[in-house]
Amino acid sequence: MKDQKKIMNTYSIDTLEQAQKDGRAPWTEVFLDTKDYVVYEDIYPVTLGHTLIVPRKNTVENIQKCFKFAQEMGNMNVEADTNPITGYNIGINMGESAGQTCMYPHVHLIFRRDGDMEDPRGGVRGVIPSKQKYERKNNDQLEITFT
Repeated sequence: MKDQKKIMNTYSIDTLEQAQKDGRAPWTEVFLDTKDYVVYEDIYPVTLGHTLIVPRKNTVENIQKCFKFAQEMGNMNVEADTNPITGYNIGINMGESAGQTCMYPHVHLIFRRDGDMEDPRGGVRGVIPSKQKYERKNNDQLEITFT
């Protein structure tokens, strides 16, 4: 029991503030600042308006709040009549093998517009290009053919 308490007392949660001090969180263009997360403009945007929702503390609960906000913001923009946004992608890269380059968790919200790419079919499956495009053989079969 004493060892468990010792471990619990030495455990600390990674924070955005620490990641910024360490150089792991390079974002500077703040769009929105809340008690649970900060919304930044992406340094290398995929599309106009590409934003990052970054938890202040690296916890499952705060990352879930980031996803919730991203979905709400995406829906509001799709429903708005004042912009050409017609869809969005939400994602997170966790680990180098998943393409993470800034080693502090952050949720991407990428706004999409009709015609922003030739064939958007497959969406986030494009992280592995050979798996992005697919067609079902028919509605009764689960077999999928990649094109």
